[in-house]
Amino acid sequence: MNNTFEQRKKAVTEEFKSLISSVNSPVEEAGNGVITRYKNPIVTAAHIPLEWRYDFNPETNPFLEERIGVNAAFNAGAMKWNGKYLLAVRVEGADRKSFFAIAESPNGIDRFQFWEKPCVIPQIDGKPDTNVYDMRFTAHEDGYIYGIFCTERKDPDAPKGDTSSAVANAGIVRTKDLVNWERLPDLVSSTGQQRNVVLHAEFIGGKYALYTRPQDGFIDVGGGGGIGFGFVDDMANPVVQDETVFFEKRYHTVYELKNGLGPAPIKTPEGWLHLAHGVRNTAAGLRYVLYMFMTDLHDLTKVIASPAGYFMSPQGGERVGDVSNVLFSNGWIADDDGKVFIYYASSDTRMHVAVSSIAQLVDYCRNTPADTYYSYGSVQNILGLIERNKSL
Repeated sequence: MNNTFEQRKKAVTEEFKSLISSVNSPVEEAGNGVITRYKNPIVTAAHIPLEWRYDFNPETNPFLEERIGVNAAFNAGAMKWNGKYLLAVRVEGADRKSFFAIAESPNGIDRFQFWEKPCVIPQIDGKPDTNVYDMRFTAHEDGYIYGIFCTERKDPDAPKGDTSSAVANAGIVRTKDLVNWERLPDLVSSTGQQRNVVLHAEFIGGKYALYTRPQDGFIDVGGGGGIGFGFVDDMANPVVQDETVFFEKRYHTVYELKNGLGPAPIKTPEGWLHLAHGVRNTAAGLRYVLYMFMTDLHDLTKVIASPAGYFMSPQGGERVGDVSNVLFSNGWIADDDGKVFIYYASSDTRMHVAVSSIAQLVDYCRNTPADTYYSYGSVQNILGLIERNKSL
């Protein structure tokens, strides 16, 4: 029995060390000139530390069985911290409960390793989080790092026997060391349930600015929907004021059913770069893709560029997972040299990275034709490009 324990310990340890030390490489194809994808997922369930999953005491675990199972690692917030690239990964256990854990990389594309312990998020008295997920990081100019995430709880108005109805809201924490977290009250909004809430990094008129996504129910946006914008006077009393939707869902687009902002926008001399997700329904189920747009430097609700269609969609093996045909992002990092690391999850299962630059992303937003919302208009865009190329 002891030989079995030792053999398994050696095997799982060597396999884990090989995984977390493996080097990533770009996909060798011409691509679209905007992003470079990388061959391997950067964080998976297999990256979760062995000490979180195994009891290494041979007396209490003679077969070295995995005691705490992990189902997926995905939908990570991101930020640069002390020269390292950090992800606030949503780790989903086999018990279906998600929690947050920080994974760190020296270069942003590989060798991500989790910190010693997962994040401990304080609870609100009398309102424990049944589930938490999809944290967005914002290093705000007030000196705090904020994490805004979705907190899910059972719907108190659900009929007797209904064990699936839920309510969603934006939970808020802040920290200065990414270890000790202060829990703030949940967001208060007059526009229904809230998911995909993102904090703007700068004060606007002395107030905190928030990108919201109001919806009627836990899943369906109903009569709401679209990317909203509002203000909060004090994050310790986060009541949204003057909330308006400035990027609406629209018929026969990649954001026909619903849309929401991904990470906090990136400031450039030409405007704010935004990465968002769009959802449409298909015969195979919901399809999630990523799209981009830009807003004015001073009027954050004025869209100044909006390329037609998706920016990124699931490719190859990215299409397969717990919830297939999904790409989702709530984290990216802009380096001082202009390089941008886009962290995205595929099919609610694993994390990937794509690399671009501020210059490339601005060029993409500014010079990709906007959606005409009609097939005829799409053809006209192509004809115009053909004619311009003929003149070269």
